[in-house]
Amino acid sequence: MAEGPDPVDSMLDLMRRLPPSNVEENVNALIQICPDYADDLLGSVDQPLKVKTDRATGRDYLACDYNKDGDSYRSPWSNEYDPPLEDGTAPTPKLRTLEIAANEAFDTYRELYYEGGVSSVYLWDLEDGGFAGVVLLKKAMTSTSPDEPSGSWDSIHVFETAERGRQAHYKLTSTVMLELVTKQNNKAEETFVVGEPEKKASQQGWKSSGEVALSGSMTRQTEQDWPVHEPTSHITNTGKMIEEMEIKMRNLLQEVYFGKTRDIVYDLRSMDDLEKARRQKELQKELVGFIKR
Repeated sequence: MAEGPDPVDSMLDLMRRLPPSNVEENVNALIQICPDYADDLLGSVDQPLKVKTDRATGRDYLACDYNKDGDSYRSPWSNEYDPPLEDGTAPTPKLRTLEIAANEAFDTYRELYYEGGVSSVYLWDLEDGGFAGVVLLKKAMTSTSPDEPSGSWDSIHVFETAERGRQAHYKLTSTVMLELVTKQNNKAEETFVVGEPEKKASQQGWKSSGEVALSGSMTRQTEQDWPVHEPTSHITNTGKMIEEMEIKMRNLLQEVYFGKTRDIVYDLRSMDDLEKARRQKELQKELVGFIKR
């Protein structure tokens, strides 16, 4: 008898057809249906990053599978797990020193490019002698009124490093998850009654007349060789690669994806009178014909 399709492949195929904005709920639902494949699914599907606060330092950090051990998450600032975990996985002292420097460097990068948000860097050793890491960046925009847009940007940059003498080979896999929600609301007419307390902004009769939600993810890979003069050279090298990759993906989102969405909308429903546009084209052809004569 022929074997059926691999359950993990089937779940991943299903995830690609479900709304990206509900990825966390969909993953949890699939895990409940097939708990034996939870690790494979969680390792293959990127989910929006969660923001947590380090109890020891009071600084925010990002939680994901790369700093998770059991039900606890390790903070890059204090190197402690929350909830506390006695034998949790931690980098070696040498790698921890590099991790601290990387977090400070990418915290500056975050402030330059995001002007807010949260960043975290986690490093771990590989069995072949090299090391790997992940650079996480997240910025969320929450609406303060019913008609303001909201959204979030999540960047996950996973890299592997293999030193070759005074050179190092880097393999970078970058994923960007973007979610945008725009709302159009109209203020309803109100009647104020003397003696009644004034209504709050959330109770003042806003009528929703439309909402557009765009969400999705993009993944790209690259491999490069860079010179290594000292341990901190790895931070500089990966920083250059991540900066270049984010700029490329940001431009690709704006020019290709949003541009294509705009073109599709214009093809479905024109903003101008099509008859008027047709007459203008005919007039242009006539003018060109006169000029050629």
